[in-house]
Amino acid sequence: MSTRSSGDWAVEAHGLVKVFGDNRAVDGVDLSVRTGSVYGVLGPNGAGKTTTIRMLATLLKADAGEARIFGHDVFREPFVVRQLIGVTGQYASVDETLSATENLMLFCRLNGLSRAESRKRSADLLEAFALTEAARRPLKNFSGGMRRRLDLAASLIAQPPLLFLDEPTTGLDPRTRTQMWDTIRSLVATGSTVVLTTQYLDEADQLADRIAVIDRGRVVAEGTSDDLKDAVGEQSLQLGLVEPGDLTAALSLVETTFGVSATLSPEARRITVPVPGPDAVTDLLVRLRDARIEVASLNMSKPSLDEVFLSLTGHGVEDEKNEDHLSPADVLGNQATATPTPEGALR
Repeated sequence: MSTRSSGDWAVEAHGLVKVFGDNRAVDGVDLSVRTGSVYGVLGPNGAGKTTTIRMLATLLKADAGEARIFGHDVFREPFVVRQLIGVTGQYASVDETLSATENLMLFCRLNGLSRAESRKRSADLLEAFALTEAARRPLKNFSGGMRRRLDLAASLIAQPPLLFLDEPTTGLDPRTRTQMWDTIRSLVATGSTVVLTTQYLDEADQLADRIAVIDRGRVVAEGTSDDLKDAVGEQSLQLGLVEPGDLTAALSLVETTFGVSATLSPEARRITVPVPGPDAVTDLLVRLRDARIEVASLNMSKPSLDEVFLSLTGHGVEDEKNEDHLSPADVLGNQATATPTPEGALR
């Protein structure tokens, strides 16, 4: 079966289960990831995100269920699947004592490239990830963002059509996180498929074409960001006023118009109220005009993904803190699968 014979699906998983002692870490997870997309897997630490990724990446055997990568059975054809994927864990799997070039050369050689091919591929990746100027610098002098970019570069040595990224921006500053987001978008633009686990709600909102919300080992919701937000409920209207003295009258008009209680923020001269949609705001604007109440700002917003997660699970995404991540050993095990360390890899 060819890598594209399963149609448009890069990942198809049904009923995945993994049990550790009394802990049912993954409890019947279903995932379908379309080729050429970013698929977000959202949930707190300990929810089962990384355990699911480890099973899909052939790093962990499932206790039940089935999974296919581009039509290939993950559990019956692990060696074929490993040729189609790259894995980047939450923590960098690079060697602190080596330079960026030496790290990439090592990974290239472990992936079977010749010395000449390794040099070229390393140089290309360093340039693509804006690391050329720091190529000879020891990694102990790298910032966290530079290490994460190098780790992602290492996972792309074999140019896999499917890339698993396990919380790739953990610990990064906002500027570096944004750079990493741009890198992920460029990967998809050039034909890759990305499965991204994250605790950052804005990250899933920004990047993912579809999102699976996992909590306590189960998928509790799945869909686009807008689908998930629409499922939670109504939009919110934020109404800003020019004159502080109009707040009381405006609040009365808002609550009369919509028939619900509104939230008042006197310091910001703002009123917030749930509304069924933009059309419902027209009557309010007419009433405010008739009452000679000047509006400074008017904004409509859907529920945030944070509100979505709270609504679906009963707790915030940060409420659970059990460890759940791919270790450097996991990632290295995947990148160097069944390949002995070649002599003179760094020469």
